[in-house]
Amino acid sequence: MPDILFHQYDSSPFSEKVRVCLGIKKLAWAAVDQPVIMPKPELVALTGGYRRIPVMQIGADIYCDSQLIVRELERRFPEPTLFPQGDHGLAHANAMWSDRAVFQAAVAIIFGGLGDKVPAAFINDRAALSGRPFNPAAMQAAVPHMEAQLRAHVALLSDQLADGRRFLTGDRAGLVDANGYYNLWFIHSAFPTAASLFESIAHVPEWLERVKAIGHGKRSAVSREDALDIARTTEPMAGTVAPRDAELEGKRVTVAADDYGRDAVDGLLVGSSEHHVSISREDPQAGQVVVHFPRIGFSVQN
Repeated sequence: MPDILFHQYDSSPFSEKVRVCLGIKKLAWAAVDQPVIMPKPELVALTGGYRRIPVMQIGADIYCDSQLIVRELERRFPEPTLFPQGDHGLAHANAMWSDRAVFQAAVAIIFGGLGDKVPAAFINDRAALSGRPFNPAAMQAAVPHMEAQLRAHVALLSDQLADGRRFLTGDRAGLVDANGYYNLWFIHSAFPTAASLFESIAHVPEWLERVKAIGHGKRSAVSREDALDIARTTEPMAGTVAPRDAELEGKRVTVAADDYGRDAVDGLLVGSSEHHVSISREDPQAGQVVVHFPRIGFSVQN
């Protein structure tokens, strides 16, 4: 069984970003397919309440949010690298562009276009997730603006590819390619008629095909119940706490996203750095786990 258990669902855009990274690294991994909407009892048993997808599990260590997942993949499996030009900081910063500005445009285009075809259960779930109304009909009014925004974002990709390079930073694919790819994949898979927005932009269609051809590594499957068993019968790895957090070591803290899906997770702080925070917690189903969150986009309170 692969060490990497990837809690995902196939239509998840952020899961696709990580799947491309798994493909770049040629890694074996097991999909733990989660429901698209709540309830997700096995997932929240592992995370302590965090419900966003994707989540990566390695033994009893649980990694939340795609930005931390790709960072941990690079740390554990450094070759082939996600940073072929040594652009670690810039590539991670580039994710903030794709995960927020481009993603919001993609969401408006897809769900504004689908309108009343979006299931009520999905609408209610995403309203609860975001903490505000999720109204595809109202999104329709924003579609012309968001289409213009999307084309402007995609034009940046075209500019980067204009010198004939195969991928965004050169001849080898990296994190920036996964960042740039997944929102266009999301549009193409969820609302394919909108793909015409970017299919005519120079250099982009050929680049999309090259990224698609990378694949997703070697995929298998593990049940949600088996994933819980693995966590319960495995010891989480030891962590270290950064000096700036020394006064919080071993103390109870809560961690929550600061944009949407703000379900707070509480536990004892057992690891931290400038890029992550880790908390230890006990769960009747999962046993002792350490849940890891990125710093960017997450708050830590004690």
